This record gives sequence, C-alpha cells and structure tokens, in this order.
Amino acid sequence: MNDPYKILGITPDASDDDVKKAYRKLAKKYHPDRYQNSPLADEASEKMKEINGAYDTIMNMRRGTGSYGRSSYTYSSGGSSSAAGRYSEIRILINNGRFDEAEQRLAEIPPSERNAEWYYLMAVISYHNGWLEEAYNYASTACRLDPDDVEYNSFFSRITKQRAGSYRTYPGTSSSGCCEFLTCMLCSDCFCNICCRR
Repeated sequence: MNDPYKILGITPDASDDDVKKAYRKLAKKYHPDRYQNSPLADEASEKMKEINGAYDTIMNMRRGTGSYGRSSYTYSSGGSSSAAGRYSEIRILINNGRFDEAEQRLAEIPPSERNAEWYYLMAVISYHNGWLEEAYNYASTACRLDPDDVEYNSFFSRITKQRAGSYRTYPGTSSSGCCEFLTCMLCSDCFCNICCRR
C-alpha cells in the first residue's frame, strides 16, 4: 500500500506547483532515455510508471476526479485498472515514440471516463501525426476541462502560435524524430534537459 505523496517525496499539503516540481525532478532522474542499454533499464521503467501513477493520482484527486484514503488506497505500478495507471502507461508509450499503441489505448477508454488528461494525450498524438487542427481542438478541450494545468496550457499555447504562423514545421511533416517532438511540445523540464544532452 503506497502513498502517492511519499512516492514523490512530498506531503499532502504541498502546493500544485510543488507537486509538479517534485514530479519533474524524479522524471529527470528515472526517465527511460537515461537508461538505454543499461542493466537498470527495466528498474527505471518501473520506477517511472510508479512516479507517473503517483502524479496522476494526486492531480486527479485535486481535480475532483479521484478519491484517496490512506487506509484504502492501493497503488499498482503497472496496473491498468485505474485511470491514473492507464494514463501513466500511455504517457510512457508516447515518450517511447509508440504513438499508434498509445492512440489505441486511448480509444479503449469509454467516453464517460475521458478527462482532461485523455484530451491532452490525444492532442499530443494528433500533433505528432501532423493533424494540427485536431491537436488544437483536443488541446482546447483539455484546457477547458482543467484550465489550471500548466502542461496543458503550455502545449495549447504553442499550437495556437503555430496556427497563427509562428512555427514553420511540426513533427508530422518533419523528419526530426521523437526527441525534437518531445522537446518542442511536451514543454516539461525533464524532456527538454534529456533532449538537449543528445
């Protein structure tokens, strides 16, 4: 029985910004890209699943889409039975460039269970595929459902600027690959730092 706050190394009274900072710090440390061809790759991947799951659980609780009780909550690092577990696994697929699998997993989630995270991840996949208008619409919905999420708003802002002509290319029409895509679009410190080292 694991407390998601303990997994991120914070307390329940931490601010949303502190939650995000703790998540990004751990994501930098355990991101699979840092462990390619390493004997610790599997362990890092499992740890990343746990970190993603903990973050999703905390944010869903704070958005009012989940519940948490110290005596009843059980976290499974690889389980897909909860929404948080499903979304953390889908994020890993996206991070590894497995966009078709990620899209298929999202399509399996019933419409009644599709929250802001679902629309955000669909926006990321649509953007990768070069479907700018679809990406814009999905990202817009994600921001409408969760207007305070920094990640969603940053992504939506970039797409909006691109639609206005601020960017000339995007991953669907470029051969630059997944690393550049994550650097430009996911807008998190962990992805930017990882890609800049390459």
